[in-house]
Amino acid sequence: MTGLRDADELVELYDNHARTLHRYLAMRVDPQVADDLVSEAFLTVWERRADFDPSRASLRAWLYGIATNMLRQHVRAEGRRLRALAREHGRRVVGDRLDERTAAVLDAESLVGGLAETLAGLRPEERDVLLLVAWADLAPAEVAEVTDTPVATVRTRLFRARAKLRARIKGQEGEDDA
Repeated sequence: MTGLRDADELVELYDNHARTLHRYLAMRVDPQVADDLVSEAFLTVWERRADFDPSRASLRAWLYGIATNMLRQHVRAEGRRLRALAREHGRRVVGDRLDERTAAVLDAESLVGGLAETLAGLRPEERDVLLLVAWADLAPAEVAEVTDTPVATVRTRLFRARAKLRARIKGQEGEDDA
């Protein structure tokens, strides 16, 4: 499909991509907000169908680009939510006697707070690239299409975001060992 000529092609696009787009968005925002963003994205695709240029991006990438731009409007709220999550996990008190499974869960929970804080602290461009790869399962070339950014820049942003998360994990593991 090169573009949207009629409503049947929009329905086909929706059938092929709405579920994965929703899953990607729902990992970034509340599912109800993701519902709204999916609806808005498809409405925008339909309203702007004449603007679609298949020589610049695939229809899927264009759809994700529109949805990502809408999602960026929620970036500040997302950052506040992640920082609040990090504070909440920081307040939890761990008891002295724990079985192995409980200890593993608590170890994972202690990482969540730090990772959420690190994720919130990423530059929005880095966070978008990381989450488009991790949660939407897009390849760097597709992310480049979505964000209208050179592939090399996408790969650099992805590398930097992953490096920051790895450093945070290693730092937290080191704190536990001390």
